[in-house]
Amino acid sequence: MAIITYREALNQALSEEIERDNNVVLLGEEVAQFKGSYKVSEGMLEKFGADRVIDTPISEAAVSYTHLTLPTSDLV
Repeated sequence: MAIITYREALNQALSEEIERDNNVVLLGEEVAQFKGSYKVSEGMLEKFGADRVIDTPISEAAVSYTHLTLPTSDLV
């Protein structure tokens, strides 16, 4: 068994789920352009594209709106 960091384990798990299911997206504050806090989502924007790895505004109201409206959008 390979020894990996928590960051790498999270990145692998998220990537596996995005690859497995076309309805899975990663969205959050700075997860795309800035590769997430602690670089957990590093490389995912390049691998899966902007339709699957989405930055949300740094605003609780906007994040809530995005999460509530995503199921009815064309993304899923």
